[in-house]
Amino acid sequence: MAYPDLQDPSIPDTDDRAEELARAVEALVFATDKPVTSDQIAEVFAEITREARPSPEQIQHGVDRLNAQYEQQRGALRIQAWAGGYRMATTEEVTPYLKAFFRHDRQRRLTRSLMETLAILAYKQPATKPEIDYVRGVDSDYALRRLLDIGLIDVVGRSDSVGRPLLYGTTSHFLEAFGLSDLVGLPNLREIEELLNDPAFNIERARLLMLKGLDTPPPSDAHEGPDGEP
Repeated sequence: MAYPDLQDPSIPDTDDRAEELARAVEALVFATDKPVTSDQIAEVFAEITREARPSPEQIQHGVDRLNAQYEQQRGALRIQAWAGGYRMATTEEVTPYLKAFFRHDRQRRLTRSLMETLAILAYKQPATKPEIDYVRGVDSDYALRRLLDIGLIDVVGRSDSVGRPLLYGTTSHFLEAFGLSDLVGLPNLREIEELLNDPAFNIERARLLMLKGLDTPPPSDAHEGPDGEP
């Protein structure tokens, strides 16, 4: 069903209608993580209200109205023009909170295989995949790819050994994520051993035990399977 456009001066735009349009804009933009176009907003608004399609200018007025309310309330949200549509975004003032949250969330989502691989690289970088596999006793392909995806490690060169395998190392993002100013801030092996001797650090023992064997071959009976990550 087609609806007339409100650019027609014979169709008034009342306060009630403007308020309802602003509510519709807010709901639609909030409900999706993709930009919502003016045409999409107009189509949905007309379908639900059985009234005329609002013009792009009236939709923009609704966006401005919402942003004025957010600003007046010192809210953290704004509706911004984005890729030909509108989407909800946060203000620059709250960026530090978001960075801290996602940094902690990322650390919580690191599985044991990722933590093992990351720990080996932190203390023995640059290192190749065969070297990491040798220390862990399992295939580290998935762990390396995942750590590359989230920016905690990067390719830093190629080894001079046979086949010239890629060399991996940690990134500045790794330092930021773990609150380090540089790699010197990593605990040394003596400090790790002291932690592991404390019964309260049993969980850390499982995570860091392999660090004690960085310079020694894994046990001959190490036949653990691959990471098995999805």
